[in-house]
Amino acid sequence: MNLIRPLPSPPVKRLAIQVKPAAERALRQGHPWIFEEAITRQQAEGEAGSLAVVFDRKKDKFLAVGLYDPYSPIRIKVLQAGRPAHIGQSFFAARIAEAYARRRPLLETDTDSYRLIYGENDGLPGLVADVYGQVLVLKLYSLIWLPYLPSVLPALLQSSGSATAVLRLSRNLQSRPALLHGLSDGQVLTGALPEEEIIFREHGLRFSANVVKGHKTGYFLDHRHNRKRIGELSKGKRVLDVFAYAGGFSVHALAGGASEVVSLDISAQALGMARKNAALNGLSGRHHTLAGDAFQAMRQLCQDGEVFDIVIVDPPSFAKQATEHSRAIEAYQQLAELAAALVAEGGLLLLASCSSRVPAEDFFEAISAALGQLPRHFREVARTFHDVDHPIGFPQGAYLKAVYLEAT
Repeated sequence: MNLIRPLPSPPVKRLAIQVKPAAERALRQGHPWIFEEAITRQQAEGEAGSLAVVFDRKKDKFLAVGLYDPYSPIRIKVLQAGRPAHIGQSFFAARIAEAYARRRPLLETDTDSYRLIYGENDGLPGLVADVYGQVLVLKLYSLIWLPYLPSVLPALLQSSGSATAVLRLSRNLQSRPALLHGLSDGQVLTGALPEEEIIFREHGLRFSANVVKGHKTGYFLDHRHNRKRIGELSKGKRVLDVFAYAGGFSVHALAGGASEVVSLDISAQALGMARKNAALNGLSGRHHTLAGDAFQAMRQLCQDGEVFDIVIVDPPSFAKQATEHSRAIEAYQQLAELAAALVAEGGLLLLASCSSRVPAEDFFEAISAALGQLPRHFREVARTFHDVDHPIGFPQGAYLKAVYLEAT
């Protein structure tokens, strides 16, 4: 690996931990987090990446083993519960191989972009690995993984067949440069990266991702199944893609034969990527981009008398923390009302949420309530959740939900 300096070795000292009864019950139910306030006994201070072994309070028997994070309120990220395991290169390789096997069906669909590791949901908390063609993008959300990078990276490269690995770091980690041992966001760990933008395939269509500077790991892979479905429904249709970002829905709609697509986003740079992605596929449908605030732009479109056969509204997360739940619900309802006014008779409305702090039922109920107050009727056609490469392993791992509604 092309590391700036040697990384720390995994800490030798193991921590013996006991936790409150509620935390014990959560561990037995498969929850991967132990919060600082749940720890009742700890025989020594731990370093980032120290192995923490949790014992039953009554019988002193093994409950779980995880990695200790002194810089996070989630003090222990659990790797294994129920039975002991030796945590090392073989353990990580097995977890990664299992994750890859779950993605195999997706890779048979002319797709070479996918999430290989989805953190806790694949048994590797705080770690995400996305693949774009021959490039693996490894994103870390916790310092616990620095000592284990030499053990984890080879298995990720082998499973994915990637030739190049790029490191991305969460904002929280980037704010602690003194603890990163010379690592930096966007650093190439192994292989070569002549260009920051990588061309990859999604259900036969070509897209680009900036794996060094782009949002998350360069692209949003999670809506892949919904983008494909919109493409299949778009022949001869006029489509509005709100919060279009790099044009994922727009490109699939154009490829599906849409007569016209309008991509709306507040970022002119993102819309430039949307135009580039459309051009990558040589698509012939009319494609317009509109830069502006989604709420204001939809109001203006309504005032101008515009209507569309398909309207897609896929906003960013409106609730980063629990206290923002109510405000997020109000925003979703406002978007639903604005979008509904732009849907032609017999048209289709797709509304989505990526806020993990807003449970699926809350979202669906809020949308139903908002649309139920309108003079028009919308019939629910389908609900969708995570694609196969974003498995859900615990409640907080579920964030994506979408509802298809037909204007009748």
